[in-house]
Amino acid sequence: MSFFTSLTGLNAAQTELATVSNNIANTGTNGFKRSRVTFGDIIASSPLQNPSRIVGSGVAVKSIAQQFQQGAIETSDYALDLAVSGQGFFVVKSANGDAQVAFTRNGAFSVTPDRYVVDASGRRVQLFPTTNDGSVLTTELGATVSAKLPLTSGSPQATGTIKLAVNLPSDSEVIPAKAIYTATNPYVFDRSNPSTFNKSTSETIYDSLGNPLAATIYYVKTAVPAGADPDHHWTAHVFVGDTELTQVGVAGMSMTFDSGGVLTAPTTPAVFDAFQPLGGGDPQVLAIDHGIATTQQSGAFAVTAVSQDGFQTGQLESVSVDTSGKLQASYSNGEIHVIGKVAMAIFSNPQGLKQIGDATYVSSPLAGPALTGEGGKNGLGQIMSGSLERSNVDLTAELVGLITAQRNFQANAKAIETSSTLLSTIVNMRS
Repeated sequence: MSFFTSLTGLNAAQTELATVSNNIANTGTNGFKRSRVTFGDIIASSPLQNPSRIVGSGVAVKSIAQQFQQGAIETSDYALDLAVSGQGFFVVKSANGDAQVAFTRNGAFSVTPDRYVVDASGRRVQLFPTTNDGSVLTTELGATVSAKLPLTSGSPQATGTIKLAVNLPSDSEVIPAKAIYTATNPYVFDRSNPSTFNKSTSETIYDSLGNPLAATIYYVKTAVPAGADPDHHWTAHVFVGDTELTQVGVAGMSMTFDSGGVLTAPTTPAVFDAFQPLGGGDPQVLAIDHGIATTQQSGAFAVTAVSQDGFQTGQLESVSVDTSGKLQASYSNGEIHVIGKVAMAIFSNPQGLKQIGDATYVSSPLAGPALTGEGGKNGLGQIMSGSLERSNVDLTAELVGLITAQRNFQANAKAIETSSTLLSTIVNMRS
């Protein structure tokens, strides 16, 4: 009997050694939870046996339970490194045909070539669907969607208006607007010849396909107050690429300033004839709005404000996750889209979850149903972006446990050796 009793002790000690070894091996595994072996003694007795003389029959492994205490939080510079500060698991789903739902504390997520956010095993992070402002529509586990980051956002918009405010120097030289070269008037506007215009400025605009185009405005001072005309006159030549824009077929836009340097004409946006962008977009009509802030004053030429209303298709620039799990994507056109909210789950008995590796679990009847919700609500911990939860293994405690298990194994082996010696002595006894 003692052989089998000690054998159960050997098996139990070996199980504990394996468990402690697994804990030590996963000290560096993100989100890993250490396991603890629970033992129970074996008793075999009959109804008529004296209770005070029952001898145990050994030991049995009752359970190997994971301990879900919070691990240390380590910061990183990657927005999709997520950690749960408190209770709860991230919800992930396999991308193959079975679409198995799993739960993990390992928030080291990455992005696949097709833009899905996945864990180390390729399972897709699940999100609760939301409205545009981030309000969750439903927290049902069956309604979650896989997290996917769109590379682009919106449709391009062709520029319709350039708004700008400039100061044209009042002491600028008058350059007569003459279309034919003569000896007495050698100036013919030529944008490649700086002597035929006074100042210029440029702005990038966009066609209907989102292609960038260079729009350049050249300012030519054509007249100063004389006789009955008290105003200063300028002409603005507008080019998009190599194409000069016209108004009713006439190149150049007249600008008039009074004696105080205030722009008196045009007082509304000047609309130019439609032109065909070189990139192949739709015919485009452009307006130039100098507003009321454009002046002719003393001092240097200055562009005090400039803007245009076109834009390209937005390109993904960054992502962020707040403490409630709201996943947002920012784009180059200034748009910010809420992709969804990171789905989280909690269990009444997390030790009943079934391990499947990579600090990931699947549900089981022992764990109870998954209770899903948003981060920071209903007992679920907050989500920390740019952070990872380390293993909760205490290496010092595990090394002590390893020594204890080793001594336990040696003691049971010694008990078997002693029983063997006693049995050998009894067998070899002579009458």
